Amino acid sequence: MHKYRTAIFVAGALVVAMALDWALPVLVTDGSVRQLVMLAACNVVVALSLNVINGMAGQFSIGHAGFVSLGAYTSAVLSGNMHKWLGGGDATLARSFIVVPACLLASAAVAALFGFIVGLPSLRLKGDYLAIVTLGFAEIVRLVIGTAQVGSGGETIGQAMSSGGALHALSVAVSKLGGQNGYMGPDGQGLPLYAGPFWVLSVTTLACVAAWRLKFSGWGRALRALREDEIAAAAVGVDPTRYKVTSFVIAAIGGGVAGGLIAQMRDGSYLVNPETFNFQASFDAITMVIIGGSGSVSGAIIGGIFVTVTVKAIEQLQNTSVAQLIRGPHMLGTFELTVDLNALRMIIYSVVLIALMIRRPEGMLGERELGQKRPGPRPKSEPAVT
Repeated sequence: MHKYRTAIFVAGALVVAMALDWALPVLVTDGSVRQLVMLAACNVVVALSLNVINGMAGQFSIGHAGFVSLGAYTSAVLSGNMHKWLGGGDATLARSFIVVPACLLASAAVAALFGFIVGLPSLRLKGDYLAIVTLGFAEIVRLVIGTAQVGSGGETIGQAMSSGGALHALSVAVSKLGGQNGYMGPDGQGLPLYAGPFWVLSVTTLACVAAWRLKFSGWGRALRALREDEIAAAAVGVDPTRYKVTSFVIAAIGGGVAGGLIAQMRDGSYLVNPETFNFQASFDAITMVIIGGSGSVSGAIIGGIFVTVTVKAIEQLQNTSVAQLIRGPHMLGTFELTVDLNALRMIIYSVVLIALMIRRPEGMLGERELGQKRPGPRPKSEPAVT
């Protein structure tokens, strides 16, 4: 029974997710609440994937939003065209078994390719220098898409390839992603939202199981050994090149899959916008990992849910009249002070992180998991009797 415990858990989670696909719209009639639940699940996948690099491997990446954006755009382009090939209409659950797996696999493949490219500098760079490389990567992806000149005069990618070569074809392809206005499908009518609760919760469950198995496998122990002392780990047979690059690829795959889910998430947006994946998104992902505890799978789950709910709570407060406007007396009459709570989110997070660093530098759980006890103090060795 113990041997098949993981398989039973996954099968049960899939059954529950399938039931929620029908039951959630009935139980929760507010679309914004359903969106919050599924967005929190997607952000858990983001946090779990970043935890592989920042928590287990000890590499400092602050550009994880770049991998998420690549997955989102790949999924959006493929799902929009597949929906068109299938005849359009409603995004049904039956069709989702064709569209969603293909889109998530494509998102994972594209993100893995770029994860391998970004992972190569990690062989020589550490700390702040590696952080700058990853940040630059995320900003390049965002700016290349966001500043593209939309409208190529109806020129197809094949025509661009024959007339101007590969570089011109790439420019035409990027321009079709909508630039700053966002991508709304091949016809500009909005993206089909195939990923309902079944797909979002199922993928999140599989990501949690995979992250748990990775941490407590020989691979996870090797990553933690490299994090603590790379020279000592290499001396006992751990190949730094292989493990560092692979950790970036694994994390990129997780980020790409999360982006693919976000692009197709039911009750979500019908477009993919490059500004969704700016530095703030990368900072939110880092916050998820740090708050929960670097290296902890349970901590990444808690951090992903906490940050998502916090962001949405601030957005809701921002919509209230009390948060938007404060009136008071002025020598010339009255003055109005607009309070932008969304802009204060960075300050709120900074205060939370500072408090954590003072009280619990290792985060809520540290590297432990829920249910695990803290290691007690080591017994003092008694002096030798002479």
